[in-house]
Amino acid sequence: MKIQGTITRITGPVVMAAGMAGSRMYELVKVGDEQLIGEIIGLDRDTATIQVYEETAGITAGTPVTGTGLPLSAELGPGLLGTIFDGTQRPLRSIEEEAGFCITKGIHLPSLDRTAAWEFEPAVAAGTTVEPGDVIGSIPETGVITHRIMVPPGWRGTIREIAEPGRYRIEEEIATLETRRGPLGIRMLQQWPVRRPRPYSERLEPSVPLISGQRVIDTFFPIAKGGTASVPGPFGSGKTVVQQQLAKWVDADIIVYVGCGERGNEMADVLREFPELDDPRTGEPLLKRTVLIANTSNMPVAAREASVYTGITIAEYYRDMGYDVALMADSTSRWAEAMREISGRLEEMPGEEGYPAYLASRLAEFYERAGRITTLGKEKRTGSVSIIGAVSPQGGDFSEPVTQNTLRIVKVFWALDAELAYRRHFPAIDWLESYSLYLDAVRTWWHKHAGDDWDLLRVRMMNTLQKESELEEIVQLVGSDVLPENDRLVMLMAEMIRESYLVQNAFHAVDTFCSPAKQYAMMKTILAFHEFAEKGISRGGTVDAVATLPVRTRIARMGSIPDAGLDAEMRAISEEMASQFASFAAPDATGGKEGPGA
Repeated sequence: MKIQGTITRITGPVVMAAGMAGSRMYELVKVGDEQLIGEIIGLDRDTATIQVYEETAGITAGTPVTGTGLPLSAELGPGLLGTIFDGTQRPLRSIEEEAGFCITKGIHLPSLDRTAAWEFEPAVAAGTTVEPGDVIGSIPETGVITHRIMVPPGWRGTIREIAEPGRYRIEEEIATLETRRGPLGIRMLQQWPVRRPRPYSERLEPSVPLISGQRVIDTFFPIAKGGTASVPGPFGSGKTVVQQQLAKWVDADIIVYVGCGERGNEMADVLREFPELDDPRTGEPLLKRTVLIANTSNMPVAAREASVYTGITIAEYYRDMGYDVALMADSTSRWAEAMREISGRLEEMPGEEGYPAYLASRLAEFYERAGRITTLGKEKRTGSVSIIGAVSPQGGDFSEPVTQNTLRIVKVFWALDAELAYRRHFPAIDWLESYSLYLDAVRTWWHKHAGDDWDLLRVRMMNTLQKESELEEIVQLVGSDVLPENDRLVMLMAEMIRESYLVQNAFHAVDTFCSPAKQYAMMKTILAFHEFAEKGISRGGTVDAVATLPVRTRIARMGSIPDAGLDAEMRAISEEMASQFASFAAPDATGGKEGPGA
């Protein structure tokens, strides 16, 4: 029986309703004659506190509130990929066709198209015993992704009937399962409460890197499949660009991009670009393996919280099929601000900087749903969900609560620096502030797929950058001329690492993505130059002469070398280095110097 109460108080997106005895926490309700979507977030006897996910203007005291008896859930099934949803999983394109460019208050359309027919291919026969997670059939959802129809969690029994190969709509029964509770019909369409993590069989250790094609990330601060990362940075430091680059190039089967409270123009750019991007892995449009959730800053604030839960639920659904999923949340700071606003309207005791006391636990609940797992079912598929969340600290202050609480949870920290961005150094990731706790986990993979000395090369480059930072303090005091030649060479090599390796052009057709093999080859070439330079200086050469060698120009352009011609070009650069450094001569008998170092 549906419970119906009446509104007694309205405070922005938070309303109080009396007469709601028998309701449950996080139950979905419909508010007013317009049937606005709301969720119960507090219960006190027969009074329910409801956060409404739509604009509450025009709602008055005495307006009816009807309970549904169901939690806020996501619709899962064929048709998710390539669709743009809002925070509560309303399909924005369908709403545009129905109501125009503005989202009409109270409009409700199914998240997934009920009229579309999908080509179903059964994978089991009648009489087969199945358990939760078993695949009973498949659907080519797009040209690149096969949608697997699974036995829902908690269901087990014997397949009594299964549909013949053919086209079916998502609400049609495609199989009948004989269980202890009686026959149950399995459809393509499933629903799952967004606040409840989907079950799995076993959590696995992260050991495979999530390749992004961004050198500063993959080489210095890698993230593993099933890992968590944070991208904090002040305004203008390139958070959204980094997120979009990862969404375009990251080594994942499915991309879930959640625009949580971001500016409308940035989200509009994403919505315009993604349909036109070609997937480098398949040649098909990237949108065919992407789910977009758009909840911009001008949309109702309460829906920001729903958007991240909707996104992670969809990600877990594809993970359970055995896919690697990457979820981009841009940004969790806007989600935290929404929590702060709702908390203030609920008159809760504020924590640091006005954020609710449960900020850390909510962030942890979200990030802990990442992981690499063994799925339910007899097949024991392996899938993963990797979460990369942007953080927008006010004024770039990394000591503020959202950044600090996020750092306690995630294992990768890509700190964006506004000064680097102003100098046109992109990605503007500060190599001295950032870190990754997955280095030990992914080292074996890199040694196998790149080279046995990958970690050694990486450490040498990082040591050079750290040494440069120490020398800069001396240079600021007394100038660079007083430094010995070896220290001046460190400064030169750090500059080459920064400009030839860390800087990457997102708009260059080749440099926008750098394969692991190319990253390794570039590292070896830069460090080979360093070794040649050290030997040349030991024979009497100078850093000034090293800096003027023509081969430096070729090294600076290594990022633009296509993979197809990589080996030949790297050999040519090595030969040119050897030739040019051969002219560095030892001091003559009179103490003079010859060659370029003279």
